[in-house]
Amino acid sequence: MDIDFPLILMVLTVGTGLVALADKFVFMPKRLANIDLLDGQGADKVALVSAAKEPAWIEQSKSFFPVLLVVFVLRSFVVEPFQIPSASMESTLVEGDFILVSKFHYGLRMPVFRNLLVANNEPERGDVMVFFPPHDKRYFIKRVIGLPGDHVVYKDGQLIINGEAKTIEIVTAEPKHRPVKYLLEETLDTGTHEVQWTPGANIGPQGEWTVPEGHYFMMGDNRGRSSDSRLWRNPATGEAMSFVPAENIVGKAEMIWMHWNDFFSLPSFSRNEVIQ
Repeated sequence: MDIDFPLILMVLTVGTGLVALADKFVFMPKRLANIDLLDGQGADKVALVSAAKEPAWIEQSKSFFPVLLVVFVLRSFVVEPFQIPSASMESTLVEGDFILVSKFHYGLRMPVFRNLLVANNEPERGDVMVFFPPHDKRYFIKRVIGLPGDHVVYKDGQLIINGEAKTIEIVTAEPKHRPVKYLLEETLDTGTHEVQWTPGANIGPQGEWTVPEGHYFMMGDNRGRSSDSRLWRNPATGEAMSFVPAENIVGKAEMIWMHWNDFFSLPSFSRNEVIQ
């Protein structure tokens, strides 16, 4: 079962905040009134200190609330860390990369509910974007290939957008992290990036699509090993669900800040770079 961490964080932040407010306006005045009453009755210092002591649940809530609030604001509106779980974005991102995702690049969105609060930049072809696919509640990360209204064709490893073939040339036959693959160059609006596949073998699902308004067509850079817009389907009906709606956008992947293969290895900072 997948854990909805944003929802849990929001509930904890709101819950501890409400306890802090309730203490300030309800429980604390009662404690102070009780202290005044005991003091007037001549109670000793031990009794007064005991009367002033906050219950553990109030004390813990007030201690955790500022920390949770800072984490909630930063994670929801500024930047969020992610770990790359698979090889679908090789060679740009490899399994074990830790990345930072800008939560405000495409506009500020309400946490959990994801409705747009403040508009900002629109996604561009070539952006590496984190989002929720139309058929899944998990985070995905892919490259923006098709914008609203675009006609996208992917055939024989070649990408054609609105009738224009994107330049693809073999760069090397031995990418360092997966020597049996091939690296190719692909040029989109935001620049040139590397695409990975095996010519003559697995190039991934092929076809053509027209992107509806308010939606985006996404593909992984590892074209032969990526679950993306080319093959997403409704698990109940089998109907194609190829396009990511704008409200499912989470943020733009900005940089790799660490690489860590597994718990038994040492973290590495050799791959630190801005994501292209």
